[in-house]
Amino acid sequence: MLVPEFQTSPGMRDILPPESARWRRFVEVFAQVSEAAGYGQVISPLLEDLGVFQRIGDATDVVTKEMYDFVDKGGRHIALRPELTASVCRAFVQHRPLTPWKVWYTGSQFRYEKPQRGRYRQFDQVGIEVLGADDPYLDVEIMALGWQFFRALGLSQVTLLLNSLGEPADRARYVHALQAYFEANLSSLSEASKVTLQKNPLRVLDSKRPEDAPLIAAAPRIAEFYSPLAAAHFEAVQAGLTALGIPFTIDPKLVRGLDYYRHTTFEYTGGTLESAQNALGGGGRYDGLVESLGGPSTPGVGFALGLDRTLIACDDEGVFAPPVTDVDVFVVDTTGGLQALQITDQLRAAGISADRAFENRSMKSQMKVADRSGAAWAVIVGSNELEAGEVVVRPMRTGDAHDSTQSGQTTILRTDLLEYLQKAMS
Repeated sequence: MLVPEFQTSPGMRDILPPESARWRRFVEVFAQVSEAAGYGQVISPLLEDLGVFQRIGDATDVVTKEMYDFVDKGGRHIALRPELTASVCRAFVQHRPLTPWKVWYTGSQFRYEKPQRGRYRQFDQVGIEVLGADDPYLDVEIMALGWQFFRALGLSQVTLLLNSLGEPADRARYVHALQAYFEANLSSLSEASKVTLQKNPLRVLDSKRPEDAPLIAAAPRIAEFYSPLAAAHFEAVQAGLTALGIPFTIDPKLVRGLDYYRHTTFEYTGGTLESAQNALGGGGRYDGLVESLGGPSTPGVGFALGLDRTLIACDDEGVFAPPVTDVDVFVVDTTGGLQALQITDQLRAAGISADRAFENRSMKSQMKVADRSGAAWAVIVGSNELEAGEVVVRPMRTGDAHDSTQSGQTTILRTDLLEYLQKAMS
């Protein structure tokens, strides 16, 4: 087999049917869950000023290593968006909508990182953001919507991990304590984590390296540094989840290293996925990002879910299969193709999905294509039918067995076709 001259770039791929229809349905389900709670869709550009994403934290790999950034023809330093929260906050600052601003989104993001199973350099997410409300029960609503979405997909092996980073001053004290702890045990830390420690001590807690595990297990816990206000907020969040019957597990290591997070942090994990790559998505409260982008002090909370990993979890659990894309009717025309053109157009206009063969192929060849289409009915036009103003309607499926024989077929007037099919399909 010849290797094509042009292929997708590393970490990029084509999504072909029927998988593409599954992607679309995934977004449709998320939209239904979100919009039922009063969220509207926001659509932001793929390109943003580089500074928008630099605000998420210069110590993160997203900013320092993974962004696709370049200077455009107008001399502007821009980047393909590596995440959508910052873009949503930029839109809020620019347009100043009424608060609370409740929005959902979907779209591609780009990060130059090592491709893995369920992780690509171009990847899609769905997510929710709410700006302008500082209420622990809003945190609960956000997490509940994610939980409802997974249930709507049919997933049952999902775990909600929960933690709190407290107030900014609490987080600062905690980071200082972590820094001191890990530096006191530097000789036991992996080389990679030593580098991470200099950038962001919180990210050391994310290490999955075996040599780091004992140190991380004995590290100080953020709960030791909560102010009374932070503790009360976290308790309210837990009470809200309990009241809704949503199970959760408190994970002290769940700190989300992006600089703008504070108070609630959470993550959804898939029980069928490998532990090192089991995160389906997550989020939390970020009460400083809007201000860092030039807006007023505005609380925010949200989450993003990875489409690829979530669909892998669906495959593992045997749920949310690609939708059937079979057409209702296949038109077989051996008179040149004009009749098939007209009939398919008529049926589609009436809401009946229809397809046809091309290139004036033989009856046998067209019937093979009709069978592969999955159509329930074939409409056949030959020279005799054309002359008499008739068509032959043949059922293509009987029970679970494929049946493209002449059994059950009937000849009707062409003018009666639409009514006949509508009755037959009802």
